[in-house]
Amino acid sequence: MERLRGADLSQSDKCQKIMELAKRRGFFWPSYELYGGESGFIDYGPLGAILKRKIEEKWINQFVVKEGLMLIDTPVIGPSAVFEASGHTAHFTDPIASCSRCGRKWRADHLLEDQAGISAEGLALVELDAALKEHEVHCPECGGNLEAPQVFNELFKTTIGPYSEHVGYGRPETAQGIFVNFKRLHELARNRLPFGVAQVGKCMRNEISPRQGPIRLRELTIMELEFFFDPENPHCSKLKEVEEEKLRLLHEELIREGKNEPVELSVREALERNHIKAEWNAYFMVKAKRFLNELGISDGDQFFKEKLVGERAHYSAQTYDQVVRLSRWGFVEVSGHAWRTDYDLKMHMASSGVDLRAYVQFEKPRRVKKFTLKAHHKQLAQVFGKDSGRVTRLLELTPPEEVAEALKADGRYLLRGNGQTYTILPEHVTLKEEEVEEKGRRILPSVVEPSFGLDRLTYATLEYAYSEKNDRVVLKLPRDVAPIQVAVLPLVSKNGLPEKAEQIHSLLKGEGFAVEYDDAGSIGRRYARMDEAGTPIAVTIDYQTLEDGTVTVRDRNSWKQVRVSATKLPAFLREFFQGRDVFAVSS
Repeated sequence: MERLRGADLSQSDKCQKIMELAKRRGFFWPSYELYGGESGFIDYGPLGAILKRKIEEKWINQFVVKEGLMLIDTPVIGPSAVFEASGHTAHFTDPIASCSRCGRKWRADHLLEDQAGISAEGLALVELDAALKEHEVHCPECGGNLEAPQVFNELFKTTIGPYSEHVGYGRPETAQGIFVNFKRLHELARNRLPFGVAQVGKCMRNEISPRQGPIRLRELTIMELEFFFDPENPHCSKLKEVEEEKLRLLHEELIREGKNEPVELSVREALERNHIKAEWNAYFMVKAKRFLNELGISDGDQFFKEKLVGERAHYSAQTYDQVVRLSRWGFVEVSGHAWRTDYDLKMHMASSGVDLRAYVQFEKPRRVKKFTLKAHHKQLAQVFGKDSGRVTRLLELTPPEEVAEALKADGRYLLRGNGQTYTILPEHVTLKEEEVEEKGRRILPSVVEPSFGLDRLTYATLEYAYSEKNDRVVLKLPRDVAPIQVAVLPLVSKNGLPEKAEQIHSLLKGEGFAVEYDDAGSIGRRYARMDEAGTPIAVTIDYQTLEDGTVTVRDRNSWKQVRVSATKLPAFLREFFQGRDVFAVSS
């Protein structure tokens, strides 16, 4: 989570109201309450489960269906080899600090931010330790002194099958399920580039000290896609559609100047100034901004913050976090937009020995001068032992020109992969420049990744929908994600009104609407209950209904009411849920 200063602390009680509403109306609550609860886990109730699912379906429609991409579903548990190759066993870490008095363990960087107001992103452990001491940061539980921070790997470790040596991990992201299937997926894409693959699913992160409800979880749902393109032809074919769209960016130059206010730039300007390095990343950032707009979050309440080199994940060449203003926590990351280059495919190819390159055929053969590299297997085996096969494959994936240049300048080439660095010397390889004819080329595609936290988006949607009117809660959820679309309410529970209301309830259910019937209490109390649950429309059956067949239709946001014929009610509601202002037309 990105926690930026400048939150409106006067609204921090809004979060508490939403948490209470979430429990009371069945959106979400802490898991395992029967046994005292367990931090980092939440249960979604009847309304929350549907709200979350509708946001997921909306995302799939926007990012998969409308973009013509593929959707897959892969396991949550994976063998250790996958996460060793991806670098997660080496790099998926956070700093942990133990209290010398009570023994409690905390995220050291979060303590520095909470108690001193200083960002710890990018600090080495030694620097973090010095900052904790300088600012007299202590244990929040007992006030004791903190021991020096240590590295903690947040992968959930398990075993697969009856043999404990067969180690597995819960996936911290859905991406690796896509990368390990690249060869098959590329074939399904008819061996063409570019193409994209999305996945939505549960992920597991063994957070050190989760304490922000749905914002920081140990089990969470991620919606992400990997978009593969030719690094030598990186142009986004849809750029014209978005190049004049404005994005609010807190880019690297501003951050290094000590500024914390984003600037507004068009996509074209951001690309021309190299603030966004990959065109496809810019395209999906625009889609992400629009997606949040449709969830009720305005441009002014969100922006994109670039991660500095020391803050980025090990696989990223550039990353922007999309952050949203939340009442208690300030600006919080809800999606990340990473240019992962060819890192993941290269690492899986080196570790598995399977060729994951895509073949791009030229229109006609070309004669080119190029370096070729031949690895000396015997010498590599003597130096690197069991890692020699991996080193050889990594070398084969490295541009020979890059190796030749480094050997000429420094007498060595530093080969990086799988969290390690291997020193390549001139005697380990033979490099030769020659003229060859090429009919095509084999490449590892470059990848951009938009990745969204569904749980955080669900909470943010609730917070931006929350309002109070005449001391009543009105949850102004967007029409297309509201768990209950229509409430059917008989004015009183007698004189044939309940029977007529049941008929209309059945009619609307049969037409595919999510409908709730409520006849308990006064009509005012029932309107209030439905407003609080975020139900956009309430249909009241009264005595006039028995006379002329019309019903009262009430709008949640404006409390405006119109009368509509019961026979025309389904068509009226369809127009409403398609976004038309039917109340203005009807009035």
